[in-house]
Amino acid sequence: MKRRNFIGHAVMGAIGLSFGSLAPGKTMGAAKKLVLALIGCGDRGLVVMNSIVAVNDKVEVKYLCDVNSTLAGIPAAIDKYNKVQGYSPIFVEDMRKVFDDKDVDGVVIATPEHWHTLASIWALRAGKHVFVEKNPTLSVWEGQKLVEAAKKYGKVVQIGFENRSATYAFTARDYINSGKLGNIAHVKCYNLLGGSKWLAKPDTEVPTGLNWDAWLGPAKKVPYNPNRHSMTSRGGWLDFWDYGGGVLSDDASHVMDLARLVLGDPGHPTSIHCSGGNVAFHSEKETPEFLNITYEWGNGYAMTCESGSFQPYLQKEKSDIRFSLTQFPAWSQNSTRIEIYGTERMMYLGRHGGGWQVMEKDGKVVDQHKDIFPDKFHHRNFVEAIRDGKAPNGDVVQGHLSASLVHLADICYRTGNKQLFFDHDTERFTNSPEANKLLRGTYRGSYAVPDNV
Repeated sequence: MKRRNFIGHAVMGAIGLSFGSLAPGKTMGAAKKLVLALIGCGDRGLVVMNSIVAVNDKVEVKYLCDVNSTLAGIPAAIDKYNKVQGYSPIFVEDMRKVFDDKDVDGVVIATPEHWHTLASIWALRAGKHVFVEKNPTLSVWEGQKLVEAAKKYGKVVQIGFENRSATYAFTARDYINSGKLGNIAHVKCYNLLGGSKWLAKPDTEVPTGLNWDAWLGPAKKVPYNPNRHSMTSRGGWLDFWDYGGGVLSDDASHVMDLARLVLGDPGHPTSIHCSGGNVAFHSEKETPEFLNITYEWGNGYAMTCESGSFQPYLQKEKSDIRFSLTQFPAWSQNSTRIEIYGTERMMYLGRHGGGWQVMEKDGKVVDQHKDIFPDKFHHRNFVEAIRDGKAPNGDVVQGHLSASLVHLADICYRTGNKQLFFDHDTERFTNSPEANKLLRGTYRGSYAVPDNV
């Protein structure tokens, strides 16, 4: 199969959008100060905001927003930004106060996943640019709404799939496109991480300093439970369908997005099949400990993803590899690698600054490219897109397509691990009414993701 044969539709039939239609088109200018706010002040949120400020000129932070006022990083961040910009960011609990402030040009959204789409739509309605962490949506329908809102309000939406700004991603794509691997026959994505048995915990009183109703937001009302939320760390919300897509929506979403990019950004797959479950520790949590997924694009081309949380003998790229220009991972022990099999050669590709290497028989390396973990490139690109009025690298349409790989596989698992067939243009399953019911989530009250964005 020739490479060009598996490139999917760039145009979303159900939404009527192409990559090029989402460029904001209105320049801000490099001389103007850019005022940002952070929504979700956990470790990742602070890392992203700190990096955006560090790698761009004339960027200030006016607000830090979180429903947990006791997070340890907040006072230190306020002090840090005060020293850098000459005034302290304002801490607020309610993100709507941020959206109401006309001084704020853009927001970084680093909440749990169930808040990503609604917070992004609220921000866009208020005229703000958006950087939203992965996975950007909790369902295929939310992806449709996010794409619609981005087009309607004409603001930059940068999805936190940082490999969209990686130089090694672009060179890998060019190498594959050159035909030097031969015809691509198969692609394997891996997301094999360590983990432990999930144990149920009793409900407790809501901890002091936490607005539990606001944390739940769009999700159904339930008592506070330490399995769902932690006051001091990321917490276990990915173990529940109401808040995330399990381990698959964590690192695996990054891996599959990178695979899509280097393969020319195919559209939705036509077929999804998966197997797995809580087969390692036999935990009683909702989301699976392991999934083995096969995606097909209707022309014989397939991509697989093996995603699990019980492999302590594998590891992500270490820091010395992530930020090295010469050192490659030990591929066989790498947790988040991609293997691309052609008729002439194969390529290993790593998402954490791992770069890529092309091999022939006996492990002979014939081509390679290495660069650093691209966080800072992606954070710089967000600001450049705002100031230049151009589409960002982490385009919202491609973010929707990559996020949907997670949603489609999770639906396959939740409906009994049966093969599902999906129509790219209608974004509906053609063989399962039960699966179609899971394309859209349920919401409560004033936290509902709107039909009319």
